[in-house]
Amino acid sequence: MGRNRHAFLERTKLRQEEQQVAGLPLVGMGGSCGKPAFALPYLLTWSDANTQALENVADEFGCYVEYGLYPHLKLHEGDLEVAAVQDWTNLAMIYLRPGYERAEEVLTRLSEALRPI
Repeated sequence: MGRNRHAFLERTKLRQEEQQVAGLPLVGMGGSCGKPAFALPYLLTWSDANTQALENVADEFGCYVEYGLYPHLKLHEGDLEVAAVQDWTNLAMIYLRPGYERAEEVLTRLSEALRPI
């Protein structure tokens, strides 16, 4: 895959079509493993309340939150990262692990739980 320019060009065509999951727009692929990134319809400023909400969602999916530059949801069993939330000054995004069977469900729950009140 790394040196195949034509395969790369085929993959980029997907970005030309508007794609949504759980009502959130796909804004691209991120991270080294190509996680799909979905834009949240609001900005996100981390607080005690929304990090607790994040941890509650993690619990629902058998995950814990690993706090680094931004928080990652990782499965207790196997430490597999299934989602991450990035908070930029002008955009908030959720990244999902490709192939995670509950991806749409976790995307929906994160979007609901992190929505500012």
